[in-house]
Amino acid sequence: MAESDTRIPTVIADDVHVIYQVNSGGTGKGSAVAALRRIISRKAAPGTREVHAVKGVSFTAYKGEAIGLIGSNGSGKSTLLKAIAGLLPAARGKVYTQGQPSLLGVNAALMSDLTGERNVMLGGLAMGMTRQEIRERYQGIVDFSGINEKGDFISLPMRTYSSGMGARLRFSIAAAKSHDVLMIDEALATGDAKFRRRSQQRIAELRQEAGTVFLVSHGIGTIRETCDRAIWLEAGTLRMDGPTEEVCDAYEKFTNKK
Repeated sequence: MAESDTRIPTVIADDVHVIYQVNSGGTGKGSAVAALRRIISRKAAPGTREVHAVKGVSFTAYKGEAIGLIGSNGSGKSTLLKAIAGLLPAARGKVYTQGQPSLLGVNAALMSDLTGERNVMLGGLAMGMTRQEIRERYQGIVDFSGINEKGDFISLPMRTYSSGMGARLRFSIAAAKSHDVLMIDEALATGDAKFRRRSQQRIAELRQEAGTVFLVSHGIGTIRETCDRAIWLEAGTLRMDGPTEEVCDAYEKFTNKK
């Protein structure tokens, strides 16, 4: 039997379009009645414009794959992840997923005024872990994040953390359990070399344990080191989908010509 017949699909994107509206400088003022009329008539509010962020993207992801999403700023990478996670509706097309996709930084919905310790509990519960599971994995989460290496930061409010410390803790919470589909948006770009090595090893373990990992990063080196497949988006369209080295090489040639 061919390899393609034995692989298990985890995400299918079928001609996905994502369109949203942004304020282009209007005042945002108006009565509730006027707003209701616009909703009924399906007309946009004055001063808004439509952004066609993802344009007809199709692909199938399989269990055990680590897929890097690359592309220029504003190419639709993060928007596509949100559509896969069910956080943004597709204007056209469909997204089919196995299980509940977990988008790092959203599922671990951390609160800045709570301590790191309380956020570990909160983030774990948000991802479906029991309190007992969180207690059993708590020390491992803290150790993996490395935020206590220079002091007892886990007992401080998260608003006192640097952006890198917060990102490392989010990744550590998300990586403490297996996922059918785990999507990581730029989290590995904030850690030092030691943390990146730990993260890459954990991603490899997650692929073996459960399903598929999507990684968005502007660091092509991180994609090359972590992923075996890459999807290149440009201006919302899928430019290339294939082995990481081939896609990254083509993307770098494209960016060097710009």
